[in-house]
Amino acid sequence: MMNTSDTALLMVDIQNDFCAGGALAVPDGSDIVPVVNALQPKFPVRVLTQDWHPGDHRSFASNHPDAGPFSVVRMPYGDQVLWPDHCVQGSPGAQFHPDLETDLADLIVRKGFRPAIDSYSAYFENDKSTPTGLAGYLRERSVTHVALSGLATDFCVAYSALDAARLGFHVTVIEDACRGIDLDGSLAAAISDMKANGIAFVTSEALV
Repeated sequence: MMNTSDTALLMVDIQNDFCAGGALAVPDGSDIVPVVNALQPKFPVRVLTQDWHPGDHRSFASNHPDAGPFSVVRMPYGDQVLWPDHCVQGSPGAQFHPDLETDLADLIVRKGFRPAIDSYSAYFENDKSTPTGLAGYLRERSVTHVALSGLATDFCVAYSALDAARLGFHVTVIEDACRGIDLDGSLAAAISDMKANGIAFVTSEALV
């Protein structure tokens, strides 16, 4: 069993638009909510992340007249998947899933609010250099290990896990507290990449 005494539970983007009926719904995304709720009391530090896009965000396909959803364009920071409009600031889709326990969270990190750059990771924008401030917060709280849950495994969870490892945290992904989108094999690729970078995988049963 993982020692949780110096561990933060990171709950990534468990928002209406990524759950059933949302604009960018992750298959079975809503199913993780009771699992995440059961995990929260086991951790001394709990952090929610929230996608928080302006309507003119450059990752939205609607802002690229000649490109459709899920196509890929080149941005100054690299390749960018173009998404359906989702998690627009202040919209119902940007709110946390109504059954998610949010009162126990110590911190909410909003990301993706800069119109010209997307932000999958809880630690950095997609340029991999503009920080969110989360790493500093966790270090101030004496956190050395990060356990990840949320949506989606192959994008925001994976980017957050890899950045956490790159920053020197010990990282664990709680498999049944995540769900993936799986665009053209992206889920298997992300899991392989995470394992290759020393990221551990457990189920919630090991923690609760």
